[in-house]
Parts: sequence; structure tokens; C-alpha cells
Amino acid sequence: MLPIWSVGLPLVAATFLGLGLGWGLAGVGLWLGAAALMGAVLASVHHAEVVAHKVGEPLGTLVLAVAITVIEVSLIVSLMLAGGPDKAALPRDTIFSAVMIICNGVVGLCLLSGGLRHQVQTFRTEGVNGGLAALVALSTLSLVLPTFTTSSAGPTYTPAQLAFAAAASLALWLVFVFVQTVRHRDFFLPEDDAHDPHVHAAPPSTAQTWASLGLLMVALVSVVGLAKLLSPSIEQAVAQAGAPKAVVGVAIALLVLLPETWAAVRAAAANRLQTSLNLAIGSALASIGLTIPAVAVAALWLDMPLVLGLSNKDLVMLGLTFLVSAITFAQGRTNMLQGAVHLVIFASFLFLALVP
Repeated sequence: MLPIWSVGLPLVAATFLGLGLGWGLAGVGLWLGAAALMGAVLASVHHAEVVAHKVGEPLGTLVLAVAITVIEVSLIVSLMLAGGPDKAALPRDTIFSAVMIICNGVVGLCLLSGGLRHQVQTFRTEGVNGGLAALVALSTLSLVLPTFTTSSAGPTYTPAQLAFAAAASLALWLVFVFVQTVRHRDFFLPEDDAHDPHVHAAPPSTAQTWASLGLLMVALVSVVGLAKLLSPSIEQAVAQAGAPKAVVGVAIALLVLLPETWAAVRAAAANRLQTSLNLAIGSALASIGLTIPAVAVAALWLDMPLVLGLSNKDLVMLGLTFLVSAITFAQGRTNMLQGAVHLVIFASFLFLALVP
């Protein structure tokens, strides 16, 4: 039997989304919409855990990561279509923000909360380091190389280069999913789950699982839809504060990644760090592997401008993130110090986004 709140919150959020699409959100409605968004986040995490417990790891974490990323891609493409040339850099800003939020903010919170409660936590290096290698390659191909290519002006790709990057991104993500769920599934499973009550609890019924899957979709659509409705207010606040336009991408990524962040931190606090890292790295890979092909198709089909290359400052931050991540995940053991290091990098990312 599903808790009443887990059923009610997605429906309330969907109701606010419908009202917002019909009449817009303003004044008190904005705050109520934001509250409904937070409620949908909590409900989505609960239903994702129900589905994950039924299908098992690591497929369970993949369900939440892919569901959110698909809806995120729809949000980005719709904003691109509505904004025209002014939104040419939105995919880049959102993807870069997602990578920085996940690799520093989410991972940092997981390692810090897990380290404070359990001192030292372990994970399988084979899966995490393989995912990190794929993430480095995807990020470089999608966000770094456009800054240095010479066939087109500015930090952009030519149509042929963009098509190649999109195909390579999708192919590498599909290989990672195959390795994670089929060929080397054991690389992404905890080494010792004998004392984990979550693993050994009775699985939900098939009816409960299907109900949770449906409510998960409702909650995630509501999260991203409400984030889109709130985005004009965010853009207005950013403009009034005199902050760079890239802050809009950061804000959108923060809103969309709330369900994954909460789910990952909960898992780490429950001493399931492997689940947290599966979710974090899988989300980052899906964010690039699905977003780049989608926006590339939109840009090529509709002849829209697309700016992908990062600035020098962001290139340094991305390089620092991957260097520290490689050190963090080298031994298969983590503590709160490593979490603090990632959170400092995340705080630096947020500060420099506001004060470039």
C-alpha cells in the first residue's frame, strides 16, 4: 500500500502545472508552485526507490537517471525553440552545470554525509572508474573540443562535427548502459550488502511497482514543467541582479537534479554509497549522452545556432573536477575529507558563476 502523501504530492504538483500552463504563475502562485515542485521531488524519490527495489540494482538507479534526463532534454529543447538565437548557449550551460553539480555537489554531499555517519565507506572501483572515464571522454568531446576546433568561428562545431559528436556521445552512453546492466553488472553492485535492510526487505508487489512507476512519471513531468514555468522568474531575477546569463542554466540544472540529489544523499546516509555513485555518475553520463544528440538534431534540422565550447574559466573548473574525482575514486574507500573537497569546488563553481 503506497503512503497517501506519495500519491497526493504528485497529483497536487500536476494540478499546479496544469493551472500554470493555463493561466500562468504569479505572486503567491509562484511560491505555491515552488512548494509543489519540492513536494514532487520528495514523491519522485520515494517512487524511484520502490521501482528500484523491485527491479534491483543497478537497473533501479538507471530508471530515475534516464527518466529525469529525458524530461530535462525536452525542457532544454523547448526553451531553445522558444528563445531562438538567444538560447544558443543554454544546452552548454545546463550540461556543464549538471556535470559540476553532480560531480562536486551531489558526490560531495554523499561523501560528507556518509563519512560523518559511517566514517569510511567503500564501493566498487571497476564500475565507478569506468563510468568516470566515459564521463571525461563525453565532456571533452562535447564541451572542450568546440573551443579549440578551427573549422567554424567561435566555440562551435560545424554541422559535420556536431553530427559526429552527437553520434559518438549516444554510442558511448549506450555502451555504458550495456556494461552496467548486462555485461559487467556485478561491477555496479555493492560488495557487501548482507547488513543492508533495504536490500533484504520484502519487494513491493507488481501492482505497487506499476503504480509507483506511473506516479514517478507524473512527479518528474511536474518537476520539470514547474521548473520551466518558474524559469522566466529566474531569468528576471538574474537580470535584475546583474548576474551572467549562464546562471540561468545553473538554476535550471539545480531544480531538475533535485530528485537525484535527494535520492543519492539518502542512499549514502544509509551506507549504500555504491547506489549513490551509480546514480550520480549515471545521471551525468545520461545528461550528456542524451542531451547532445537531442539538441544536435534540433539545431541541424531547424538550422539553429548552438554554442558548446566552454570558456577558459569553466575549462579549468572542469579539469579540476575530473582530476579530484580521479583521486577520490582511486582506492574504493572514501571519508568526509573527500566530500569536503568536492563541496569546496562546488561552492567555487557557484561563486564564479555569479562573479566570473
